[in-house]
Amino acid sequence: MALHFEREEYAARLERLVEKMREEKLEALLLFAQESMYWLTGYDSFGYCFFQTLVVKADGTMTLLTRSADLRQARHTSIIENVVVWVDRVNADPTLDLKNLLSDFDLLGARIGIEFDTHGMTGRVARLLDNQLASFGQIIDASYLVSGLRLVKSPAEVAHVRRSAELADDALDAALPLIKAGGSEADILAAMQGAVFSGGGDYPANEFIIGSGPDALLCRYKAGRRTLEASDQLTLEWAGVSAHYHAAMMRTVVIGEPSARHRELYKACHEAIKGIEDVLRPGNTFGDVFDTHAEIFDERGLTRHRLNACGYSLGARFSPSWMEHQMFHVGNPQEILPNMTLFAHMIIMDSDTGTAMTLGHTYLTTEDAPEPLSRHGLDLILR
Repeated sequence: MALHFEREEYAARLERLVEKMREEKLEALLLFAQESMYWLTGYDSFGYCFFQTLVVKADGTMTLLTRSADLRQARHTSIIENVVVWVDRVNADPTLDLKNLLSDFDLLGARIGIEFDTHGMTGRVARLLDNQLASFGQIIDASYLVSGLRLVKSPAEVAHVRRSAELADDALDAALPLIKAGGSEADILAAMQGAVFSGGGDYPANEFIIGSGPDALLCRYKAGRRTLEASDQLTLEWAGVSAHYHAAMMRTVVIGEPSARHRELYKACHEAIKGIEDVLRPGNTFGDVFDTHAEIFDERGLTRHRLNACGYSLGARFSPSWMEHQMFHVGNPQEILPNMTLFAHMIIMDSDTGTAMTLGHTYLTTEDAPEPLSRHGLDLILR
């Protein structure tokens, strides 16, 4: 069995979940988020692109309802003992199989929580669930129950995040010699992803971001590769990944002589990230982190060029995004607690002048000041 944690760790997680279900008066919980299933049982699959759910009862018993293609996956990668297969067929409605399963568990009329806010829950599945369960019991949106439990990382999880951070540093080390006039984005991307794989890491939950020239102002991956010019800019956002745990980094590298605007924006980014380090600690909230970032940028007249979020919680995630639910945005009341792994990114995209600047890496929160997990400093990278 390919487990990344000791069984005692999974038992402790289940105990925490059952206690939370008791507080919420839930008699059952239907997990559709793959990261929730992975965190709770070790189940490792991309089968969530089809219908599957993990039923967790208030007594702690668990049953996975999935396709035949994932039966052996569940047996090999998880502690799940009871796996029920729904059959692929014309006009198949696996929510009927789920309803029958819940009936077998004597849950008719029960208070049942469901993870709706996840990529494993399509609009079609939600409608089918409504059709089958509308009169079955009391349905509660429990989208953030498990993700809330996952915010604070155990020592074993932190060990994976630390390894992820090492792999992220290795990826940058692999990229730097290739970032020069005439350098290829394709070669840079291959070197970065290759460094993660060579170090025993995994695919990231979303694509690495790479863009030069005008594309350096983009915050998303796009198809197509470009060759770097003698005077250029290259924005990279990437993550090291160990057992699906992520540690992200972000940099804008200047090729050739940086413009005055590059230096001005870098100074603002550096001041902002050092400023948020003062509030990235217990006693403050995720909203406080955003407010600090926004105040520093806004004082410098950069309101139009900054984003409306400046980071988020990281952990074990699956495609299509490595972002956890909790983000640094205005008004977020989530408390900062020790042993959170948080990615802070300072992003300024000046479309007026075509100038990009970014700066970011992953922190581990402590009882006091946050610990940057990267061995790389925050200096402006010039090539």
